[in-house]
Amino acid sequence: MAMTGFRIFKQVPRLLFGTGALDRLDELLPAKQSGEDYYVFVVDDALQVHGIEQRIHPDGRDMVEWFPATAKEPSTAQVDALKQKVVAARGAALPKAVIGIGGGSGMDVAKALSVMLCNEGPSSQYQGWDLVPHAGVYKVGVPTVSGSGAEASRTAVLMGKDRKFGINSDYSMFDAIILDSSLIASVPREQRFHSGMDCYVHCVESLQGTMINELARGNASKALELCKEVFLGDGTDDMLMTASYMGGVSIVNSEVGVCHALSYGLSLELGYRHGFANCVAFNVLDEYYGPWVEDFRKMLDRHNVVLPTRICEKLDSQAMERMVEMTLRMERPLTNALGENWRNEMTREKILALYGEM
Repeated sequence: MAMTGFRIFKQVPRLLFGTGALDRLDELLPAKQSGEDYYVFVVDDALQVHGIEQRIHPDGRDMVEWFPATAKEPSTAQVDALKQKVVAARGAALPKAVIGIGGGSGMDVAKALSVMLCNEGPSSQYQGWDLVPHAGVYKVGVPTVSGSGAEASRTAVLMGKDRKFGINSDYSMFDAIILDSSLIASVPREQRFHSGMDCYVHCVESLQGTMINELARGNASKALELCKEVFLGDGTDDMLMTASYMGGVSIVNSEVGVCHALSYGLSLELGYRHGFANCVAFNVLDEYYGPWVEDFRKMLDRHNVVLPTRICEKLDSQAMERMVEMTLRMERPLTNALGENWRNEMTREKILALYGEM
């Protein structure tokens, strides 16, 4: 008997795991067949000082784009400009592969570039659920910050002119990934925390949501256990990298919740990076995620991380309205968190009150 209400999600088909795995990148890349073949590397510019270029061995045919991931959230305009740069340099000749190396932002840009090289128009028109008509270029993801789960996700989250939204398609899933914990060893302490908390929040929202299933539950439960071991115990970088991947797999098969719905508004209006925005939002969500918020605050104390307060105090009414509108667009996360009648609970007044507590 055919079952309704279920969907089979694509997952990353190839994965290399372990310290030093980046040195085996060539094993995952399609071979160059002619002198015209090339790869495009989208690399977090913070990695320039870490000698990453010597490890990935680009040759004279390849393009290496140093993406300014620390500056702000990645945008549709940046992806469109990068596509035009590749087209201007190589014409209709597509790269054999796009390789994204960095945190969630850099990997999302690589996923979006792969898709846009094979689809017409601006990237903003593909922000949404299953709007991409054609498969992208073969792509490989290499996280150098753990927590976003972008390496396992079918979403490439981008800032547009008036919204933050994902290109959410099976075509935006990586074809292969490398999980090499040596790459996250030098991540600054607070960045490591904020990104790791993105994974923690993923798992809490997945486990507490209405769209949960046993596949998502198994991944989220183990990832949450690993997050606690890392941030409240003596867990290793291998554990954090594993938690990030499993948290991403969980979200692919379930959904996020109230925290992410609110955090997108913070990123849109205040320019907060995603992991940091999640931390700010999660800290006021006792009503929805009480015990997990308490553990989160223990993690803040243990790692000496201080969050800002009264962040919306200087925003005018128009800015607040834009944040409310962004939150209300997050229908799937809010449905997951609160059920089909979420609008009865997550009213404009409620959203404004939550922002006011931050």
